[in-house]
Parts: sequence; structure tokens; C-alpha cells
Amino acid sequence: MLVIGNRYRFNELEKKTLQKYKIRFVDSDIEKIKKALESERIQVVVLNIDKVSDDFVKQLTELTLQGTKFYTLEHFLETYLQKLYIPRDGSKIDFLDEIKPFSMMQYILKRAIDFSIAIPLALLASPVMLLCTYKIKHESPEGPVIYSHKRVGRNGKEFVCYKFRSMIPDAEKGNPQFASKNDPRIFRWGAFMRRTHIDELPQLWNVIKGDMHVIGPRPERRYWIEQFEKEIPYYNERHLVSPGITGWAQVNYPYGSGVDDAYQKLMYDLYYIKNWSVWLELKTIFKTVLIMLGKKGI
Repeated sequence: MLVIGNRYRFNELEKKTLQKYKIRFVDSDIEKIKKALESERIQVVVLNIDKVSDDFVKQLTELTLQGTKFYTLEHFLETYLQKLYIPRDGSKIDFLDEIKPFSMMQYILKRAIDFSIAIPLALLASPVMLLCTYKIKHESPEGPVIYSHKRVGRNGKEFVCYKFRSMIPDAEKGNPQFASKNDPRIFRWGAFMRRTHIDELPQLWNVIKGDMHVIGPRPERRYWIEQFEKEIPYYNERHLVSPGITGWAQVNYPYGSGVDDAYQKLMYDLYYIKNWSVWLELKTIFKTVLIMLGKKGI
């Protein structure tokens, strides 16, 4: 597999995922491309470039006749990495035609999946939630057990989201900030809840109420959304659907706290919205379970 050009910079996670295809990267210099193609049998070529010359088009045509498959960057990312390419400069908008809210049938199917998971899980997890209540009161008795906070949901409307409190009271002191690794504001049981994701069990009530789905884009604060919108084109497209407790972005990209991480996650979120199916829903649930069991990177 040969990737030509540097229109999109592949991150280390993507390179690791693509290692099994014996991927190589070259810039758009025609002589370097010829040498790369002559050095070994290339079965797949990815056009990670904006424009091609007439000479290059001729080379591509000859290779196509020899059985080489060509992918545009957009097609490649969607096919091999299950994410939707979003140009950082906002120069390409035709893909937006395919990003639409769930149809009525899709929504009904999602709600059926929501109830079939949320209600039984809430019953099964009730002993765990009682333990969380006890441990939070024991380790951090000053604050509430449940942390209520506003998040942005479908169509940009805010709702109250619930989770078990994992930080000391008044952890942010009025200034929104992302949690960091080994964050001193997180008490011991809070760290365990975050690591195992059981701090999000109260969000099952949000699912039952209809504020959230089990699977969907991660719900964010209005503050962070306004920051991301300034630097990431089309960030608001993720609000065409309700957020989820877990999602395609969460199971495919590690936890991040900056604009670049939000950009990467948006590409996964928009892929999920565009390509939603019951199979993709079940696949996301399966990967979520693996992650909770400690099978990182699967």
C-alpha cells in the first residue's frame, strides 16, 4: 500500500492500525512515486493530494490496467479506518449532504436498543451503584454523590446529564478544564470509577428519559463546543443526533483533551452518523465491553 502526498497527516494510531497492509508514505514528487512503484508490487495507492498532473494521470491509468486499486483520501479513510475526512480549512462541503439526522425507522431501532440495554443494565448494576454511593460518601463526604451538569444534546439543546462524582467538591472553581492524567482533584475511588467507566452508570437514566442514546457522540459542555467550533469546521454536525454514553469515537480513539483530539473524534462521530446500522451499533457495544474489560487497542 502506497500513500502519495501529505494533504492529511496520519497520526501514530492510524499508522499502527495500517501496519498490517505494509503501508509506505511518499510525497507527490513523480520521480519518487515511480521508484516506489517500481521497487515492489503495489496493490493499493492512496491519493493524499489535492491535484494531479496530466503525466501523473497517465501513470495512474497504466497502473489501473495492471490491477492496482486507487483510493481518494476520503474513500480510503472511510473504508480502512472507519472515519470521515474533514478538511481543517473547511474547503470541502459536499460530504455534508450525506450527514443527516436518523430517519424515523433508525430512531425507533435505536430506542429499542437503548431500552433493551439500559433497563436490564440498570437493574444488574444496582449493587455496583449502591457501592459507589457508599464509597463516595466515605472518601469525599462533603459533596453530592451524583454530579449534575449541563451538556449539549440533539439540535444543540442543553440537558442535565448525570454521573457519579469522582472529583473533590468545586473541583473546577468556576473555570472549565479537562481532567488530566493523575489529576489531583480525583479521589481514589473516583479514579477507579473513571478507569472502569462505572461513574457513567447514572446516565442510564438519561437514556431512559430520552436525553441520550446508549451509543452516540460524547456529550460536551457548551463552553468546549464554542471553543471547538472556532477551530474545527462542521463541529456542530455531531449534534444532528443525541449523544451517547459510549460511541464510535470513544472506542476507536484514546481519551484526549485538546482541539486536535476533538477533530479526530469528530471524524469518527460523523462516520457513525453517516453509516449508522444495527450492525455498527452492535459492533460499538462489543468494542465498549472489550475496553471495559481492559482489552485496550482492540
